[in-house]
Amino acid sequence: MSYSLSLYLVDLDTVRSAIGSNDDTLRRMMGGRFETDFAQDDEFFAREIADGAPRKYDAVRAVLAGGPFDAAYAHQYGYAYKSICEFYGRRLNNNAFSPFRSGWLEEVDAGMKELGLAARITDFAYDSVPEPLPRPEFRPGYGEWSAAACATLLEQWARTTPEQYVDLDPYVVEAIESCVGWARAARAEPGRGIAGFFF
Repeated sequence: MSYSLSLYLVDLDTVRSAIGSNDDTLRRMMGGRFETDFAQDDEFFAREIADGAPRKYDAVRAVLAGGPFDAAYAHQYGYAYKSICEFYGRRLNNNAFSPFRSGWLEEVDAGMKELGLAARITDFAYDSVPEPLPRPEFRPGYGEWSAAACATLLEQWARTTPEQYVDLDPYVVEAIESCVGWARAARAEPGRGIAGFFF
């Protein structure tokens, strides 16, 4: 089975504050911009929608209203929150993490630890969407790297030496370099961090 990460460079305060904002303008703008995407999502989840799950637009409406939520379909609100991050943010390159096999994130984390880096890519898989959104049982996983966390990653990366890479799998090094690239993108736009979704 393969997995994927979707990552967005965003102002984390902005996307979090959209929850419960009752921002009808945002809802309408998202409905227009993502009309085709929402229709495709509804088609993908057609069986669940027939059983009572909210359509994508209705899930977005619920997130912006701060509820009510049906916990049985928590994933629909997670995907709605992903659309909010996509609306406000810029998608980051995730070639090293789409698709990937089971255990890959832990392997990259081990490489980061060996290099003395505090960041963990598993943050995006095992954390959850902000409250009051219901926690999905499995997918999407969600996590964040703040602007400060990105700055710390860059400082630690700058202290690494070529000798530290000798015993690391080249693919792990490439994946870590991707993470460093995300942190550089965050540094280039002060105040922005990274919102990541695991599927």
